[in-house]
Amino acid sequence: MPRSHAPYPEEFHQQPIDLVRAGRAPEELAHEFEPSAESIRNWVKQANRDGGRRHDGLTSAEREELTRLRREFRQLKQEREMLSMAAARFAQETGTIPKKSSGS
Repeated sequence: MPRSHAPYPEEFHQQPIDLVRAGRAPEELAHEFEPSAESIRNWVKQANRDGGRRHDGLTSAEREELTRLRREFRQLKQEREMLSMAAARFAQETGTIPKKSSGS
């Protein structure tokens, strides 16, 4: 199982990315810098997506937006479930059952 490592700061990524673009091999840079050759290759791919050179995945901005939207969706689902439970409890306590909406 690979060792986990705290994420490197974005500023650290730029130097290996520039060196790969200048023609150096990620394997060579892995010996010079701490990250693995695969990590360096992934950084270059993501930098190319962010720069519009690749179109085979999400840009960093799109990935951040997707993460934010998923978090917001989870929160909305929880809030909806809580409201549903509160409405059911209210109906039980008052002896009334709210009408279901017809959806139109």
